[in-house]
Amino acid sequence: MLRRKPSMAFAPGAFVFPGGSVDPRDADEEVAWAGPGGAEWGRIFDAPAQLARALVCAAVRETFEESGVLLAGPAAATVVADTTGDDWEADRLALLDRSLSLAEMLRRRRLVLRADLLRPWSRWITPVVEERRFDARFFAAALPPGQRTRDVGGEAAQVAWIRPADAIAAGRRKEIVLWLPTAVSLGELADCASVAAALAAPRQVMPLLPEVTMRAGTAWIKVPGNQEHPL
Repeated sequence: MLRRKPSMAFAPGAFVFPGGSVDPRDADEEVAWAGPGGAEWGRIFDAPAQLARALVCAAVRETFEESGVLLAGPAAATVVADTTGDDWEADRLALLDRSLSLAEMLRRRRLVLRADLLRPWSRWITPVVEERRFDARFFAAALPPGQRTRDVGGEAAQVAWIRPADAIAAGRRKEIVLWLPTAVSLGELADCASVAAALAAPRQVMPLLPEVTMRAGTAWIKVPGNQEHPL
């Protein structure tokens, strides 16, 4: 998880998962691809195929940008084993400053995006009272064998591996800040016995839109659907 810098406009200081916005070039049809296609992801996320494909590409790109982990390999059944060299860091920085697109990087390195390694997890929409609103899709994936996360700076003031239950406990103790979608996702992950169990569990992805109400001068947030707020 990453702790966002206190200076960030959105969710300053909060502990979050790697992620970010879709780059228009994430929709590049030339991205080498293995696994479910845009149409299948579109059915899962209720989105046009092109947008769904861009969402998957954005998830892979942002994960690499913010943690150094790349869900891609030389072939449809392989994954890059090491992304820690200077050449990889140069590519990561080029993705960050948008001088390089994910499609260009994969093409030059002759790599295939492994969409089959991603699992859809949830979809959250920020409440209507928020000035900055997002329609965010959450994914889950296992860390590929041989790869290691690393502190790459950028938007993060701190990075850490943390067990979901421990993150929830830290949030309850007010040691870390967890926004609703992150807290709920951590609670769901904490209920899984293992990484394999989390990735194997069937998920029904429905748009979740929290509501904010005022009661006795205090703002309360209502968790949508049957979700429970673990904090």
